[in-house]
Amino acid sequence: MNSLKDNKTIGIPRAISYYSNYPFYYGFFTALGLDIVLSDKTTTKTINDGCKFVVSDTCLPVKVYVGHVINLLEKGCETIFIPSLQASAYKVNNCSKIRGLPEIIRNVIDKPINIIDPEINKTEGISFKDFCYNFASRFGITDENIIESAIKNGWEVYNNFFKMSNSGLGFEDALNNAVKGIMVTKPVQVVKPLSVVIMAHGYNLFDERISLNLIKKLDKMGVKSYTALNVTKNDAIKSIEELGEIQYWANELELTGTAAYYMLNNKVDGIIALSAFGCGPDSLMVEEVQYHAKEKNIPMIHINIDEHTGEAGFVTRIEAFVDMLFRKKRRTLEKENVINLLHTAAGINKNTVEKEKQKEEALTK
Repeated sequence: MNSLKDNKTIGIPRAISYYSNYPFYYGFFTALGLDIVLSDKTTTKTINDGCKFVVSDTCLPVKVYVGHVINLLEKGCETIFIPSLQASAYKVNNCSKIRGLPEIIRNVIDKPINIIDPEINKTEGISFKDFCYNFASRFGITDENIIESAIKNGWEVYNNFFKMSNSGLGFEDALNNAVKGIMVTKPVQVVKPLSVVIMAHGYNLFDERISLNLIKKLDKMGVKSYTALNVTKNDAIKSIEELGEIQYWANELELTGTAAYYMLNNKVDGIIALSAFGCGPDSLMVEEVQYHAKEKNIPMIHINIDEHTGEAGFVTRIEAFVDMLFRKKRRTLEKENVINLLHTAAGINKNTVEKEKQKEEALTK
């Protein structure tokens, strides 16, 4: 275990766990007195840099992650946080590549690098608290009061982030507000003619280069997007159970749980599944949701992305799906209007019959 008592700077790659855990990392690390260096936002160069160090069949998120580590090294940051995220609950696992990220980086990057890799593995009894204490000890911090206070601070930042994103604030706005200690409780709610739920990992969806700005593109098309950040953990777990499925993967709440919540409550017009090409866990989860979406007659599209994904073809598929949703909704509304008119007409006829009957009764008296 490396001691870093004199080094108070740590680099965090803006990839993978950054998109789900950074608010906690920020609150926890800064409370311990550490300075955080973030890698730059993903660019084509980031992706290309990552691709140079790994074999071609490595998934896009890992290629991007490697690129972000390279970016931190280019900034002169040699102490980098690469957590070992094994199991978030008993036998609820991350995929093998995420579990092996520290070892992947050690083996593919032949440059001076000090990896801080605390582990969380609840299957093996290594808890989140162990994870935090292990991290602090790398910097010579062993005082329980300091560590517990830092953990509390981390959760405060994270909870504020989730409250804002859950209420409708976008990822970037919620994150920026949370790390600045700003709490926005009433974001502006914009009504759109269509709504979809996007089932995707945060690192695929909220990285605007990887997702090709999917949320912004949908917004311009008049479509409201819902994501995992709009669903509580309990609601996601309950929704998976209501579908008759089980949570096996650590990120399943982002995909199956999120899609299931909106599907079961008939809250959206369609489902968009966004995943990296060749991702085994995603293919299984998407297939589950496709089966249930077909049962409930909810349109769904699955889009695979990799480093070669072109924006023109990507946009064409999204536009075609949105156009289909508009046509489906128009037909549904027209059908509902016809039914309402028939009911109204039936009500008028019934009233007319009743009035005529009353007149006849009055005349016979």
